[in-house]
Formats: sequence, structure tokens, C-alpha cells
Amino acid sequence: MADFKTHVTVAAILSAPLAASAFIMGFATMSDAILYALAGTLGGMLPDIDSDESIAIRIVFRLLGALVAGLTVVLCVNQLPHWQVLALALVGYLVVRFPIQWGFEQLTIHRGTLHSLLANLMFTVISVVISFHVFDLSAKTAWGVGVFIFLGATIHLILDELYSIELSGMRVKRSFGSALKLTDWSEPWTSLLLVLCCALGYWLSPNPDVWHKTFTWLPTFA
Repeated sequence: MADFKTHVTVAAILSAPLAASAFIMGFATMSDAILYALAGTLGGMLPDIDSDESIAIRIVFRLLGALVAGLTVVLCVNQLPHWQVLALALVGYLVVRFPIQWGFEQLTIHRGTLHSLLANLMFTVISVVISFHVFDLSAKTAWGVGVFIFLGATIHLILDELYSIELSGMRVKRSFGSALKLTDWSEPWTSLLLVLCCALGYWLSPNPDVWHKTFTWLPTFA
């Protein structure tokens, strides 16, 4: 499979011009386009969070820890003394970074259900919900972020499959087919959990019709 640097580089190389095209065509503002490029790059590392030794899992849980710490500060800054707010923020970060990350590592296996298109859909709706409800982005921008997260994560899966083929020796490695899949059928309960997460995330997400209105050349159905 491809290494971390390759995944991030290719995701960034493909996401950046697409985000720039969205800006040039008037589908996004400059700030939105930058967010989309960053989202595509982040998406390029997400499938590897099921690998305990990967750089991706450390980066993602550090970001989640920082998010929890930031939310703690925002929610408690006017309720508690500042030293208590900082202490709670630090505790929140450490809880995410260590016990929660450790528990996540025990529950996941590399190239399992989180290494699938179903997981990419879950990453998408989660990113839309966080963008809209936590960072207060517009519905259109939030869905744009979600689409680029899905794009980057899918690029990751495609790269893993391509690296499973040795063109020089025309040999297919045993790992072929374990990355780009709908889901891991050997883990039905985990797959069901991901489906439920997708459904809940979509329910919490803003209406995606804002993008349909952007593409005025699309047909309108009665």
C-alpha cells in the first residue's frame, strides 16, 4: 500500500486544482476553496486511522483533542474561572488523545470496515455536521467540505489498490481488493453501525439542496 506521504501528497495535488476550479467557476469563495483543498488533503489520510502505528491516527486524534479543548473553552469561558476552564480544556484534550484513542485502536483493525466506501460516507456526514453545527459554516460550504473529505478518502483507497499491483513483475499482491470495497462483509455489526452513523449524520446535516440551486443547468423535478 502507499505510504503516508504519498497519500497526503496525491490527495493535495488532486484536491487543490478542483478547489481552485470551484472558485474560478463561482461555486465557492476564496476561503471556501482553501477549506475544500485542506479537507481533501485531510480526507486523504482518514482511512489509515484504523492503523495503530500510522501517522494519520495521531494527527486525527490530536485534531479531535484540540476541537474538544476549544469547545470546552467556548462553552465554559463565561461560566467558570479561567484557570478551571484551562484545566478542563487540558483534561478534555488528554482524554481524547489517550484513553479514547487507545479504545479506538482496540476496536479497529487495519483495512477493516473503516477502509471502505461506507466509512468514507460516514467521514463525509461527520465532517458536514461538524462544519455546520460546530464551526457555524454555511450549509453550502459544509457540504462542500464533506464532498472533498469523501474525495480525499476515496483517493486513498484507490492508491492502496494501485500499490497492490506490481506492474514490473505483473503480479497482484494478496492485499489487492482489501482497500477499495463497499464495506468489510466479515464485520456485519460494524458495517451496520457505520450505516446508522451515516443515517444519523445525514439527519443532523443541513439540506444539501443548496448545491442543487448552485448548478442552475441541472433539471428541476416536480
